[in-house]
Amino acid sequence: MMLIQKKILVTLIISSTFFATANLEIDYVWSASPENLAPKSPLLSNIFKQIQYSVVQITRPSPSLNPDDVKENLTSLGSGFIYDKEGRIITNSHVVGDSKSVDVMFINGSRYGAKVIGKDIFNDIAIVQLDNFTGPIQPLLLGNSSELEIGDQVIAVGNPYGLAGSMTAGIVSQLKRLITAEGSHFAIPDMIQIDALINPGNSGGPLITRDSKVVGMNTAGVLSENGGFSGIGLAIPSNVIGRIVPSLIKTGNYSHPWMGISGETLTPDTTSIFQNLSRNFQGVYIQSIVKDGPADHAGLNGTITDQYGQKRGGDIITKIDGKRIIFLDDLVSYIEDNKKPGDNITVTAFRDKGYVDLKLTLGIKPLPSSLNLTKAIPEYP
Repeated sequence: MMLIQKKILVTLIISSTFFATANLEIDYVWSASPENLAPKSPLLSNIFKQIQYSVVQITRPSPSLNPDDVKENLTSLGSGFIYDKEGRIITNSHVVGDSKSVDVMFINGSRYGAKVIGKDIFNDIAIVQLDNFTGPIQPLLLGNSSELEIGDQVIAVGNPYGLAGSMTAGIVSQLKRLITAEGSHFAIPDMIQIDALINPGNSGGPLITRDSKVVGMNTAGVLSENGGFSGIGLAIPSNVIGRIVPSLIKTGNYSHPWMGISGETLTPDTTSIFQNLSRNFQGVYIQSIVKDGPADHAGLNGTITDQYGQKRGGDIITKIDGKRIIFLDDLVSYIEDNKKPGDNITVTAFRDKGYVDLKLTLGIKPLPSSLNLTKAIPEYP
């Protein structure tokens, strides 16, 4: 092993206001071991070789973006991965859109048709079935996403911008993110945040660990203001996929539990709409309630606007079934992960300087017929 001593220049930000900097020279000793000198990790290349034939590109016709040109023929594309030996493939709901069938291409160029046999727009999951597939097929194994920790290395495989068989690596940046899809009123809970590069076309591809198990499905990359990758990628956890996919195969859909409210995490600023409420009070305040929905029947109250145009706070949810609720993420994740339509829950709410316990029977989340949720996450045309 060879030891190399060098001087490095470190720039310290002295003040974020004035952007003053100071430069320091630091002596350090670097171990020139074979691991540090290696231009690439053999382990990562081996992982790609193991799973490359289990990741596919999915394409479908896409309506013209120009309403005046009905002849324009566009194609939207995404990724997917083999789920079982029966030729079923998991991808995103927004990748298949409203199509009944899609085209599937393997990394070796083989192409097949596939039928969309199930779709869950609320968690952005879909499953397609290959037509007339006769060759050998190797499904990917679902791992346990609940075992992920911040800092774990993960690998994203897919077809960004149609570049088939692309692989990027990064780490888990955070867990249990609650993401609200742009232009809609539904939120996807428990999302995995990663810093691996995710671009349009990666959607539906697997997020895997070093043991080649799928711990998530890549869904979207968050763009910065200048349109570049912001360093935030999002993936649906494998445990969510494992819970939903069997129902999609069996019935074509998945029924989500539903309270019938819209709410927000209480902040020091929003406590001002409540009378004599401490700025440090924690919970989820109800903004609105769906008429004749589960929360309405249970007697929960939403925020109102008085005759002077001022908002007046309604109920603040502080516990569900005795579990403390601080953030909206806590509420949505608990309901989604632990309950099903028809289950009863006990809602503890702060109301008029005191607490009330209300029994609520969860309903089935209605389809957002007035919203086109398949376009909530950008596609690559």
